Amino acid sequence: MGNGRAYGRTEHDMTGKKQLKERIRARMAATGERYLTARRHVVTDQPAPTVDRGWTLRGGVHPESANLANVLAHHRVRHDGAPLSEAMLFGIGGGLGAGYILWEFAAHRTCWVTLGFRNRWQYQTWTPDTLARIGIPAEVHRTAGARGAAAALDAALDAGRPAIVLPDRQLVGYWHLPAHHDGHGGHPVVAYARAGGGIRVDDRNLRPLTVDRADLDRARARVVSYKNLLIEARPAAGLELDGATVRGAVVAGLADCAAHLSAPSTSFSLPAWRKWSRLMTDGRNAKGWPKVFADGAGLTGALLSIWEAVSPAGITGGNLRGLYATFLREAAGLLDSPELVEAAEAFDAAAGAWHEVAEAALPASVPAFARMRELTAELGGAVVADGDAGRDTAAAAAAGLAGLSREYAEVPPLDSAGIADLFAATGRALAEAYALEVAAVGKLAAAVAPPPR
Repeated sequence: MGNGRAYGRTEHDMTGKKQLKERIRARMAATGERYLTARRHVVTDQPAPTVDRGWTLRGGVHPESANLANVLAHHRVRHDGAPLSEAMLFGIGGGLGAGYILWEFAAHRTCWVTLGFRNRWQYQTWTPDTLARIGIPAEVHRTAGARGAAAALDAALDAGRPAIVLPDRQLVGYWHLPAHHDGHGGHPVVAYARAGGGIRVDDRNLRPLTVDRADLDRARARVVSYKNLLIEARPAAGLELDGATVRGAVVAGLADCAAHLSAPSTSFSLPAWRKWSRLMTDGRNAKGWPKVFADGAGLTGALLSIWEAVSPAGITGGNLRGLYATFLREAAGLLDSPELVEAAEAFDAAAGAWHEVAEAALPASVPAFARMRELTAELGGAVVADGDAGRDTAAAAAAGLAGLSREYAEVPPLDSAGIADLFAATGRALAEAYALEVAAVGKLAAAVAPPPR
């Protein structure tokens, strides 16, 4: 009977955990929130961070800024006695960006939208540049050869130093992306320890996540433009950053963001959003959505990619406007600048507008789209919350997404009138997001402008 009671308690605990995860993922699908954010709304107690082979899995929002925050925390870098937050490092690195590309892959009859939400999103220099801004040296390794790339990673791990690497997202495996995503790129992760024949990686996951060493080596070598890139932060262990350095870095990051988002570029600054909003209903432009998707082929995949790119529940952390608002509030206290609080409120409003863009592009009122949102949440939740233990769940969710994508690849689950309405609604939502971001950048620029003499 004793064993029976123990089994009953274990079974009850397992059922309770399963139900909790289902509630969290349901909220992620409904709101687009990341796992930990959704969890905080569902349950009050939060899990203690997992420590694996001396590395603490702290989670995070955006790959680059989370990597940097977690690596510096591992090295015990402090400011005012505490680690630098992800939001603070995101802002120091220049904060927000803007950019829109619609990719058309004729060979697969698919389309995909790439959105740039981080400053200089199209370059791979953000991490060393941000480290330099706070006076921390970095070693950047680039090599075309597999042997040299493996040796650089081995040297870092042998010395107990976490290394930031940039693998192809499809080849790395745990996101279970379709084969035609091979070579489409990826985002940085932290390689922090060996585990049997694999490497432990931190991709904002909360439980250990292992990649087969051969798979990681192949994924790192896949994309020519950043082939075998490896970055090591090299701070002194236990470094206490002085206040002047951090304040100077914050001021530089604020000015960088204000200047970048005030630029006139229709490709890499705020006018990209206005341009995209107009393309949603432009039937004459070759890149207008009514023209590109005249027969409906590829539209479902493009709409899903908008949801995944804009929503924090997606792979890369979403539109990042809320993360930047958090930075602005931290910066306001550090610099004694109440004007930055006003800018933070404006960027919070912009974040809300981007949520409406995601809702317009992949509305839950369409059953197939609602299911895609659910499966996206299941996939992301399994990787983030469970790591290796969530592989089967992640694989099943990815297979479900791939199945729906194939089913609606040629003919979306909307009639022609529904498609026209969706294009119009998404265009309006984008125009509103653009207008709110222009207003927010105006407040930011006013807050960082030097006082008149």
